[in-house]
Amino acid sequence: MALQEKDHLEDHLAADRVAHGDHLTGTDINEHIGKVDFKMLVDEDKCTGCGLCEAFCPVEVFEMQEGNDGKRVPVAVGIEKCWGCETCTGQCPENALRLVGSADSSFLAGREKAQPLSQEKHDEYAEWASVLKDVLGLRWHVVGIHLLPKGAPVPDVPIPEERYRYCQSLMAARRGRSMMMPANRHACPDGTSILGLTPIPAKLASGELYILFHKLDSVEAAQRMVRERPMLEPRSIDATIVFPLDDAPVDPQVVAVIAKPEQVMWLCMAASYYTGHRFDFHASGYNAQCVETTLLPYSTGEPNISFGCYGCRASSDIGDEYMFMGIPVDMMPTVVKGLRELSKKAIPQSRDKIYLPPLKM
Repeated sequence: MALQEKDHLEDHLAADRVAHGDHLTGTDINEHIGKVDFKMLVDEDKCTGCGLCEAFCPVEVFEMQEGNDGKRVPVAVGIEKCWGCETCTGQCPENALRLVGSADSSFLAGREKAQPLSQEKHDEYAEWASVLKDVLGLRWHVVGIHLLPKGAPVPDVPIPEERYRYCQSLMAARRGRSMMMPANRHACPDGTSILGLTPIPAKLASGELYILFHKLDSVEAAQRMVRERPMLEPRSIDATIVFPLDDAPVDPQVVAVIAKPEQVMWLCMAASYYTGHRFDFHASGYNAQCVETTLLPYSTGEPNISFGCYGCRASSDIGDEYMFMGIPVDMMPTVVKGLRELSKKAIPQSRDKIYLPPLKM
């Protein structure tokens, strides 16, 4: 983006920033996600002074200043605001930025510990996972999701040293890793605000970043997208917990399946097997894993599908041929039972292509 275009956008959005003054700006960010210490390293030999890091930073860490040789360089004048999302490093065309940091572990201090999951429940969830994996022919683990309510007892689940986007944590869970992420382990301010860990930063609420990313045509379109997506009450959730369902450490609230369209089709049929009900799925291509795979099933009690979004496909190893389905846990007994019935005849016959005409030799 040219500097003139960036300056024009900032002028256009000035009024909107004022209107969104109730959203997180400045040092409020780290007050809401927990203490995090970051250092931004700038390779001035590589830096061209383009200003994209300043423009794309959701929390306004950077200020472009004149360096010793007269070249504009980014200075992290507000490093205490830094969220650790690394949007700046991702947008730097010369790879001139490197973010290093560490977060404290005070999340667990003084917290009541949750009772271990009963063996009966553990076995039930493992059975569900086995049926889905065997009948559908899934390559990876089925994923359990639990949004830990504010102040709730904390289960025994590892907190990663790394910072992840929520969609990245789901991809890790499908490969067998369990993790609990309080806000200071999340690397995406969109996901944390949607899932109720934090309020939304002003640059996201105004729609500015979506225009900078060229994801939507206008500020008005970006603001409508943000306005129409569901969000949990800020700070109502203390952590996201994801895990392979066959080794659940806590009760899942949503079960996520990463699969091919044909496999998701059978899940939809299994959910409708006893009622014939058609579901109204909501998908947009924006905020896929946090909204579509997780929050909608969590809040509505209905399953939902997702095709993924720019963020999750850019930052995870999900293949182009895969999509997602989130199933509220209360529906899982019906889905598993329906899938077992479909596996007796419908699924093998369909996969055997029994309706194809005989081949002529």
